[in-house]
This record gives sequence, C-alpha cells and structure tokens, in this order.
Amino acid sequence: MKQFITEDSFWNLFPQAVIGVVVAEGMKPASEVPQEDADEIARLLDRANVLAERHLTSDTISENAPVKAWRDAYRAFKTKKGARCSIENLLKRVLKGKPVGSITPAVDIYNAISLKYALPVGGEDIDAFEGNLRLGLTEGGDAFLPLGENESDDPTLPGELCYRDDAGAVCRCWNWRDGVRTALTDDSTNAFLIIECVEPERAADCEAAINELAELVERYLGATIRTKALITSEQRSVAIAD
Repeated sequence: MKQFITEDSFWNLFPQAVIGVVVAEGMKPASEVPQEDADEIARLLDRANVLAERHLTSDTISENAPVKAWRDAYRAFKTKKGARCSIENLLKRVLKGKPVGSITPAVDIYNAISLKYALPVGGEDIDAFEGNLRLGLTEGGDAFLPLGENESDDPTLPGELCYRDDAGAVCRCWNWRDGVRTALTDDSTNAFLIIECVEPERAADCEAAINELAELVERYLGATIRTKALITSEQRSVAIAD
C-alpha cells in the first residue's frame, strides 16, 4: 500500500499547517472528455482568473496577503534561488493582466481552484510514484528533472523541503516546481491532488477548496474519489493507493 507521509521535519517548521489531499481514480484521458465538459472547464478557469483579483489588494505582488504568507514560509527552509510558491506565479499573471490559460482538463481544474482560493494546488500521477510519497526536509541529492526540461538533472539541496519518493524528488521547494517523472499528463488516470495552507486562519478555506476540487474532478473527469482528507499535525499520513 502506498501512503502519503508528512515527516516530523515538516511539522517542526509548520506545526499549524493544513494539507488537503484528494486521490482521484479512473480519470478520463483528455481525449475522452466531452467537448461540452471541456468548454465548461475552460469557463471555470476564466471565472477563477477573475475571482483571483479579490486576493490582490496591492499592485506590488509581495504585499498581497497570500503571497506574503508563502514568502515568509519559504524563508524557513533552503530553496533554490528564485523559487517561489506556485500560487505567487499564478497571481502574478492575473496582476499583470495575463490570465492563466488552458493546459489540460485536470490541470485546468486544479488551477481554477488555486486561483479562486489563492492557495497552492498541485497534482501528480500516482502510478509514477516509487514507494511512499513523503514531505519533509531532505539531505539533498535527490534526483529531479524539472518539468519543461529534457536532459538536465537538478537535484535537491541539503535542508530543502520537498515531496519525494524512493526514486527522487517529486516537487521541489515544497510547491515550486514539479518533475517530469510524476507530472500529470493527458493520459493520467490516477491522480494525487493536494492543497497546502500555512495560515491557520484559512483552514476552512483549505477544506472548502478540497471539497470543491473533489467534486469537479468527479463531475468532469469521471473520477472515483478514493480519498479526501485533511492532513494536520494530529493526522500526518493517509493511504493513497493499494
């Protein structure tokens, strides 16, 4: 049985964090999503780009509350130079008037949720995991091929917080960048979807976001929701596959 495990080293840094997890099984390949559903997903993403504007109270990206919270969080562990939380990258596009565009149905759905709630959301192909998925500080040297690259290995740094499995890093600098090996593709059928929250006062937002994410993946991608859970310091792991 594969598990998602949050390690002590993570909770020592972020004792009040909340992490929402959805395991979606049997998703339709992108080619089998009916056009009317694909169009509705695109509209959801368009609306989310507009809704994201309510989280932007300053023209300076770093002064907006969701971005500030994550910049503060990133100071607690070793990061690659220039690494930023995924939600900062999405909100920066909205701020610059360059809405987040369509990629693939599954990614569009989780980007829509990320924008709407101003929380980082990610997704990985569970079938590509080697052993358990773990979140914690690493000693460095975990193999990693960044998404969008073809050849250059970019291993983790000592003291970096990352998701990793037995084969190497899955997502570096907590939620900065996914790797090629486990990234969702148009043909992925079993997905590990995750929402991260470092602001204790926004735990309810994280729960609402995870509920909506599960509902959308079930409705539009025909998935069966195997797991929907909130990971906290009191509940640190969850089964994600047989």
